[in-house]
Amino acid sequence: MPTKQSPIATKTRILDAAEELFAQAGYEGVSLRQITRMAGVELALANYHFGPKSALFLAVVQRRASELNHERLQLFAALPTPPTLAGLIDAFARPFMERSWRGGAGWKSYAQLIAQVSTSPRWTASVMSAQFDEVAGCFITGAQLALPQARVRDLYWGFHFMLGALVMTFAETGRVDLLSGGRCQSSRLDLIYRRLIPFLAAGFERIAQVGGTQPLPRVTAVRRKNK
Repeated sequence: MPTKQSPIATKTRILDAAEELFAQAGYEGVSLRQITRMAGVELALANYHFGPKSALFLAVVQRRASELNHERLQLFAALPTPPTLAGLIDAFARPFMERSWRGGAGWKSYAQLIAQVSTSPRWTASVMSAQFDEVAGCFITGAQLALPQARVRDLYWGFHFMLGALVMTFAETGRVDLLSGGRCQSSRLDLIYRRLIPFLAAGFERIAQVGGTQPLPRVTAVRRKNK
């Protein structure tokens, strides 16, 4: 006679299955029936615990976002005043990097899912803003202390560029592996991270210096002569 699972265990199975499938096929490519089939539970249980698919999707993102944000806020609080740029960026990025690298298949799926969500305007308000704006605000506050000469607008742009680099890196798409002919490996997050933090810190420092006041360099098209 099969053992009846607790509600918490059932919810975890549903969340795990949803996370994996959403990461693989995106929100539109997955049905609740597929999720419950993978989780080994009745369809009615997904509706009972989470409601519609959109609510389950939000629950999948929120589960790990809460853990990440809690550690990020702790690391921010432990920084000196003013913080260094490298220390500030590390406090923001390291919790996700460590979990993406060592946390197992679930965190790998989550990194791929966040890469999808962060590039979709559909989820900007309901997911990205709702889950991550508090931590983003703390980062910007720290960046103002680290770069007091920078305009706040430029710090927001720096944060925007940083997010793009982080989500692309932690998703481990394999793009750099193919592009480099195997010289670079997207799965070696430990080696990537050593390069990533100084790269991002230098970007913030540069944007603070430029401040949007210098004209962009002109790009001149090179005409090829017919042979």
